[in-house]
Amino acid sequence: MDESDQMDAARQAFQRQDETPDELFYRSPRFVTHIDEGAIAAVTQLYRELFPTGGRILDLMSSWVSHLPPEAEYRRVVGLGLNEAELARNPRLDAYVVQNLNTTPDLPFEDASFDAAGITVSVDYLTQPVAVLHDLGRVLVPGGPVVISFSNRCFPSKAVSIWHQLDDAGHLALVQQYLEAAGNWADIQTLDRSPRTLGRRSGDPLFAVVGRASG
Repeated sequence: MDESDQMDAARQAFQRQDETPDELFYRSPRFVTHIDEGAIAAVTQLYRELFPTGGRILDLMSSWVSHLPPEAEYRRVVGLGLNEAELARNPRLDAYVVQNLNTTPDLPFEDASFDAAGITVSVDYLTQPVAVLHDLGRVLVPGGPVVISFSNRCFPSKAVSIWHQLDDAGHLALVQQYLEAAGNWADIQTLDRSPRTLGRRSGDPLFAVVGRASG
């Protein structure tokens, strides 16, 4: 495969069934959760373990809920998402930004202005994930964690093509590759935090890739 073929394959990997502007797809608020209670609890537990109490938190690709531990107090929580009505209703946000990361992957924040970040069940919609994650590494303090969580649910027409081609293990490997390609992340881990009953998965699965900003 020559360079031209490689570039074409890369473009196709991040194409979507619905290429209309994302602002149109997300213009109506959806005040629902996209994973079940067990998977939500798994996300919350990851945040409980990894997000520093009293820290400055960035909820990237945010909505009307942030799944942060209810008992935890943070210095500041900022959300960035596509639907203003959802963001305005989120009780954990101190501030929010409406921005389409697929058209503007650069984040409107200063260097090292956050202590941790989360991307919950949304990474599969990014068409420029490496660019977004590289800039996210810039706005986190060195050593600050990102928790990128996902399940087996999505809006099929808006998830990128490569996501549809992979299974759960492939999704974990792909998101790990995103962070590695971004070039400013260390201590990258892949996790299966799917709820289990008597040793077997129950309900929606929950997977995560965690990395720490390397400056």
